[in-house]
Amino acid sequence: MTMKKMFWWLLPVSFVVSACPFESNVALAPGPSEPVDSTLFGYWYGIIKDFSDVYGIEALEITKQSDSVYAITRYGKAMKGDMILPDTAYYTGFISYIGEKRFMNIEGSVTIAVPKRNKPTEYRTEKVYYLSVLERRNDTLHVKTITDDFSTRKIFRNPGELSQLVSASLSQQKNIYDELYALSYRKIQKPPPLKPL
Repeated sequence: MTMKKMFWWLLPVSFVVSACPFESNVALAPGPSEPVDSTLFGYWYGIIKDFSDVYGIEALEITKQSDSVYAITRYGKAMKGDMILPDTAYYTGFISYIGEKRFMNIEGSVTIAVPKRNKPTEYRTEKVYYLSVLERRNDTLHVKTITDDFSTRKIFRNPGELSQLVSASLSQQKNIYDELYALSYRKIQKPPPLKPL
């Protein structure tokens, strides 16, 4: 991840300050074609691995945006100095497959600072994709995100190039996921919003 990036939104995986998920300029497929899976809809509460709620996403809410696209709301936390603050981010996603593995292609954005000599810094927003494998068993959703160390290459001419790289890594049985970004979610009833104090 370049130093120019002011911030990035992490998709449905646990947040750890010291690492970054892989982000790409393209998804694994040219666009959404798989119909949405209604069993993924709902409110998913993160099962925190270290028994602490300091790190990690608290919840995901997945709904239908269109016949092939999901709307994903991530309810998480952000660190600001010594404080832990609520952090909500919004994404869209669609499913594609490499072999038997089901990937969620999550579309987000990053804001990039472009320094200018003798002029104010310009900021531009760019679309990025994050890639996570989804495995659902009963009321539990397991999410593993491709790690930033997966490839030094971040710019691809088309989705086929990225898909071939992921497929080759999987066939060579390389571990392309980061345990820090692996999280399980349990489906629960969405809690009512907190009332202001």
